Amino acid sequence: MSEETKQVGTEAAPEPQTDAMAIVMGDDSADTASEGKSKRSGRTRSIPAGIAHITASFNNTACAISDARGNIIAWCTSGRAGFKGSRKSTAFAGTMVAQDCARQAVAKGMHEVEVRVQGVGAGRDSAVRALASAGLTVSVIKDVTPIAHNGCRARKRRRV
Repeated sequence: MSEETKQVGTEAAPEPQTDAMAIVMGDDSADTASEGKSKRSGRTRSIPAGIAHITASFNNTACAISDARGNIIAWCTSGRAGFKGSRKSTAFAGTMVAQDCARQAVAKGMHEVEVRVQGVGAGRDSAVRALASAGLTVSVIKDVTPIAHNGCRARKRRRV
């Protein structure tokens, strides 16, 4: 009689299986329910509006176009566009970078962008003009360059 009560008492309720546990365990049914599977299956969704992040430094110009949630849709830098050395920081390189990035975004169905420009490089203005000429409607141009405020307080001076 004591053996029967031990068996009944030790039975535990089955633990609910999460998507992460199912993937680790090799269960394929959780893969179809997860978000990542739809991206890999080849279906592309059209994204009508997004944000163009242009970073124009003294040495380089980079452009990345994301959707409203921050997922990168298209990106390009001066080096990827084929420029080397001091030519990476020119206004022409900024134009080519933005055109390449805009071409990728338009191919994925984007029509309108909000532009956020960071930095003080030469490719800054030309990149914004190139986005507009490549077929994207520029709704807002925002300068998000960080402004130095002298930093935090320095440590007290060491006395010897």
